[in-house]
Amino acid sequence: MAALKVLEMQGETTFSTRSVCALANVTAPTLYHHFGSADGLLSAAIAEAFEQFLTAKKAAIQSLDPVTALAEGWDDYVRFAAERPRLYAAMLARVLQGAKIPAAAHSYALLLQKIDAISAAGRLALPKAAAAQLAWGSASAAALLYVSASMQVAAQMRTPAPAIIAGLRDRAMQLICSPTQRKKRP
Repeated sequence: MAALKVLEMQGETTFSTRSVCALANVTAPTLYHHFGSADGLLSAAIAEAFEQFLTAKKAAIQSLDPVTALAEGWDDYVRFAAERPRLYAAMLARVLQGAKIPAAAHSYALLLQKIDAISAAGRLALPKAAAAQLAWGSASAAALLYVSASMQVAAQMRTPAPAIIAGLRDRAMQLICSPTQRKKRP
């Protein structure tokens, strides 16, 4: 989708239908016929980005161990933002503005499934809701380090060192997961 490519190259703030039309080799009336408005086009591009994100996330999680699967999902989330920072920023902005995007909700549902699997294995150290918030929040924080560096939020902002990102993930995992299986209460 040309709109997705333009969004990824230019970001949401400079996104233009003119650029999309030029890249897709279509006229503005054709674009508006299919999407209704520039915002409709942008919404369709962001929905497609979430679908790509969700597909990649499902493919990235290989482990049957629920703790390892959670770490793999965390890494994939951050990798997506590192590789596609402008797109990630636009996606996050839409979600924070209250857009209802099915693939975004499905992505969070996958996180909850991982947390449930860790709980079922007796390895959850926090209440489920707190564990999910910590997993999502820490991955989002790591992702924003990449976005901030890419968009040069500050002159001093640099791409985060891999050890910083790994440290964020590892500390979140330590807080979320017990090192050994806990006995289930009757």
